[in-house]
Amino acid sequence: MTETLEDLTRQLLDAARTAGADAADAIAMRGTALSVEVRGGALEHAERSEGTDIGLRVLVGQKVANVSASDTKPSTVAEMADRAVAMAREAPDDPHAGLADPAQLVGTYDLAALELRDPAPEPTAAALQEDALRTEAAARDVDGISQIDSASAGYSLRHVYLAGSNGFSGGYARTSRGISCVAITGSGTAMERDYDGDSRTFQSDLRSPEDIGRRAAERAVARAGAQRPKTGAYPVLFDERVSATLVGHLLAAVNGASVARGASWLRDGLGTQVLPEALSVIEEPHRPRVSGSRPFDGEGLPTRTRRIVEGGRLTGWTLDLATARKLGMESTANAVRGTSGGPSPASWNVRLTQGDRDRDALIREMGTGLLVTSLIGATINQNTGDYSRGAAGLWVENGEVQYPVNECTIAGNLRDMLLGLVPANDARPWLSRVVPSLLVPGMTIAGG
Repeated sequence: MTETLEDLTRQLLDAARTAGADAADAIAMRGTALSVEVRGGALEHAERSEGTDIGLRVLVGQKVANVSASDTKPSTVAEMADRAVAMAREAPDDPHAGLADPAQLVGTYDLAALELRDPAPEPTAAALQEDALRTEAAARDVDGISQIDSASAGYSLRHVYLAGSNGFSGGYARTSRGISCVAITGSGTAMERDYDGDSRTFQSDLRSPEDIGRRAAERAVARAGAQRPKTGAYPVLFDERVSATLVGHLLAAVNGASVARGASWLRDGLGTQVLPEALSVIEEPHRPRVSGSRPFDGEGLPTRTRRIVEGGRLTGWTLDLATARKLGMESTANAVRGTSGGPSPASWNVRLTQGDRDRDALIREMGTGLLVTSLIGATINQNTGDYSRGAAGLWVENGEVQYPVNECTIAGNLRDMLLGLVPANDARPWLSRVVPSLLVPGMTIAGG
């Protein structure tokens, strides 16, 4: 009989105590993943994986060590604990290490309200293949498509359980179901591609294969005949598909680990204006059926709604226990961890304030500039906020889309870019990062 993840974490903690650890926490993960890819109306690739992984963090005084394994035999658990304690005794002291105080730990929580796991049965490989075939067929039916690079469907189920010698014990399961398609138009040097996809917690929420395939193809066709844009300073409108990357750069800059190292362009920005006054960034870890939701963080602290930016002003950092101690603050319950390492801070679901106009209105407002639909590579200076990325999309003149563009670079400074943001109202509410299309009034575009 397969041992429960709760049993495995208890065994790890007992072994750590026997080996001489003063404190310890353990994580156990068990998952199943299934993916299918088709090409030319036939099965191209199918893969299924199953496994259990365990991780143990021990503290001997203020010395810390982490070990992990994918073997759950009792002998392996005992060896892990012995090795971890031996490693910890040789490690330097970490004055900021330590488990949560029992008073900080999550109490009761309503796991059912988060709807993290679809109760529907696991889809068969045949069902996934059928979804991928329907997606590919819909894309092929669009005029102008020369080939389908890929059409795929997948499913995963992951169980997570955490426990600590401080008394914490808890876990949950999470499902994911997705379909994606990459379509190509043209050939040779005139070849252009684009994509569409959808990933949901519940199968019933997933968009249809036909919609995904058709939209991927239409996007690819819209890029046919792409050319380089003009070089100069112009407004840049980040399409909703890529706009969340801008908020992602902000979240990276307010991550406590970066701030504690002094490697953030916002390291002195607490309480200052980082967005226009009308905009806020709100973290919402309890949204149902969303991939970033969870009842507690990787150290057993209760997650909660948090305003990272309010009225344009930065209100706080994203912290786990260790980085909070380094900065003389309290954890924001944002610890994330896997089996191979200790906790580190990360953001959960976030939502940026939306505007009152749609994307077309912002296109008309920008006059002449670039609508970015795809980003390639990145050069971001974490200390200064200097920003440079390869981009492709559509060139706009007199408030109307004129032609597709590619092979260009957009550059600016994140501090200035974020302070000038103008949001649309087209964010998809089911994503973990709910961010609409965003207009940056001025950036440098290097084209032809």
